[in-house]
Amino acid sequence: MKLWVIAVGRKMPAWVDTGFSDYAKRMPPGSKIHLIEIKAEKRTAGKSSSQILDAERRRIVASLPRNCRQVVLDERGRVLSTEQLAQNLAAWMQTGGDVAFVIGGADGLHQEIKNNADIRLSLSALTLPHALSRVVLAEQLYRAMSLMNNHPYHRPSGNS
Repeated sequence: MKLWVIAVGRKMPAWVDTGFSDYAKRMPPGSKIHLIEIKAEKRTAGKSSSQILDAERRRIVASLPRNCRQVVLDERGRVLSTEQLAQNLAAWMQTGGDVAFVIGGADGLHQEIKNNADIRLSLSALTLPHALSRVVLAEQLYRAMSLMNNHPYHRPSGNS
């Protein structure tokens, strides 16, 4: 199973690239994280938010791997614990196919992308910048895989 992160925005600050790639490199061989950066639509005078979202929607749809499960990051999505994320990843591995995690840009995601998602996932009740979401998602994917593989990286809460 390949894990894809489809993220709106290019030319991220160095700390974002470093953080994301650090966790991506740690992933086990059968579950590598692949990043596809989508060009953000330019904000020009007279361009509405809906026009921006629609342009980014077209780019996202064109970049999605075929027949993949789509997990959309959405502040109003389901909040999962790391254990629940690991359970979902394990189930998805059993059914086969790739999983694409979609992160929107500054304006979020087009409603069609949200509607077509297999699951809407919230990383936090807090609103996170889309750049930080990349790093948090990569860390949580690594942590979930560590939990699935009984790796000591994951320490359940309450075990100090």
